[in-house]
Amino acid sequence: MIRVASYCRVSTDKEDQANSFEAQQRYFRAYIARQPDWELYEIYADEGITGTSTKKRIQFNRMMNDAYAGRFQLILTKEVSRFSRNILDTISYTRELKSMGTGVIFMNDGINTLDEDAELRLSIMASIAQEESRKISSRVKWGQTRQMERGVVFGRSLLGYDVKNGTLSINPEGAEIVRLIFHKYGVEGKGTTVIARELQEAGYRTSTGRAMWSNSHIVKILQNEKYVGDLIQKKAYTPDYLTHEKKANHGAEERVILRNHHEPIIDRDLWDTVQGELRKRNRCGEYGAGHSNRYIFSGKIKCGVCGASFVARTKKTKNGSLKRWRCFTAANEGRRRVDAYGNIIGCDIGWILRDDMAFDLLRTALRRLNLDVGEVTNTVTAMAVDAIRLEEGVGLEEPERLRQEIQQIGKKKESMLDAFFTGDITADEMRVMKARYDREQDDLWKRLKAAEARENPATDGVDLYCGIEREIIDLMNGRIKSVAFYRTLLDHITVFPDRHLELRLNYLTQVFQFSE
Repeated sequence: MIRVASYCRVSTDKEDQANSFEAQQRYFRAYIARQPDWELYEIYADEGITGTSTKKRIQFNRMMNDAYAGRFQLILTKEVSRFSRNILDTISYTRELKSMGTGVIFMNDGINTLDEDAELRLSIMASIAQEESRKISSRVKWGQTRQMERGVVFGRSLLGYDVKNGTLSINPEGAEIVRLIFHKYGVEGKGTTVIARELQEAGYRTSTGRAMWSNSHIVKILQNEKYVGDLIQKKAYTPDYLTHEKKANHGAEERVILRNHHEPIIDRDLWDTVQGELRKRNRCGEYGAGHSNRYIFSGKIKCGVCGASFVARTKKTKNGSLKRWRCFTAANEGRRRVDAYGNIIGCDIGWILRDDMAFDLLRTALRRLNLDVGEVTNTVTAMAVDAIRLEEGVGLEEPERLRQEIQQIGKKKESMLDAFFTGDITADEMRVMKARYDREQDDLWKRLKAAEARENPATDGVDLYCGIEREIIDLMNGRIKSVAFYRTLLDHITVFPDRHLELRLNYLTQVFQFSE
């Protein structure tokens, strides 16, 4: 008897897809039962999971593990797109299964991977499946962007606002907390750490219902434009439709920005005051988004045991103060132990890393790179001079950037016409979108003419260049301890219990190993 498994998948958990999901399972059971030499081993089924990646497909990965163990000799699946929409995954997994003597039959496509010409036909079908996935992703992304431009809100509810059916509505209880936070920061002049502590002591809860507040949480609220009635969407984007991994959008795609989109919680005068104060305190190193930006290593030192970030503790000494870093879990929950429910809590890493030692490690890693300091200095200095001139309104890149934006508007117009001819948008919607694009394009043309007519200022370029060059050399040699420079440079340091550390720099694959 041949032991046969089957695999089925639907890509969403909508009701109609759920019905298809159940139907697939019934079909496979009946089909295998009709084959005299086959016996069903198991039906593996992933529901509501995309087919472009196997990372989150739990049942698929379990099926592969069972195949490695030799628990069946054949896999049935409906079609190539159900198995995977990724060409590399499809070919890789079917080759691996074939090497173990396990075949895959794609029933609707008429392909048995044990046949001699199967891989050629499979490659063609897998390519079609992947291209279809790309088209779907592109259509969905285009449609979502158009909805965003019409004011539809994508995202979850937040403190002060409820999001339902793409619309923001004020939550009175949460709105009072938001107003209190802005008042404490912008009017009373209190810091984010003080505000977090006061909210916690008063028993206020966050949008998730937790009573735990942090300064980074306060900063994110103070920076959220929704509270003044504006809406910025596409702050994150998906660069690869195969992996579906999101990344912060720092200009890779155009954001959708709508002013006065909904009812505000904070008036614009207070909002402007708070934003100015945030910028002022940031220059002084007094706050940061996410992990605090006051120190080079805030949020950058990770525990090799529990994965938590190390936090700074300052100790007074005869010679002043000494900053030391310790695992957050170990500092707050003590040594690792098991609670009444069998959960492991705490951390026993026992490491305390001095700030000066961490900085020495970072400088050592820089020296190991064997960089040509002169070449780096010349390149960065030239970029810095250009940036300063651009900020003064004389940048040479400004006209080119405006031309690119004009071209982007032109492409949007083409996409708009395609959507109209395919019936995705109505004639009225097309006219509204065209009018907006025309206004944007006219404004860009005016700015372009002004930029092209602008004259270069009479700046003493030699003094400017030499001053920046000296500062960059000092930075590269560690004589200036710039928080912004070294935080950008450092990805993270991992501290392990056996007294060794690993340091990684941003954009490099090299791992720097250190032992105490």
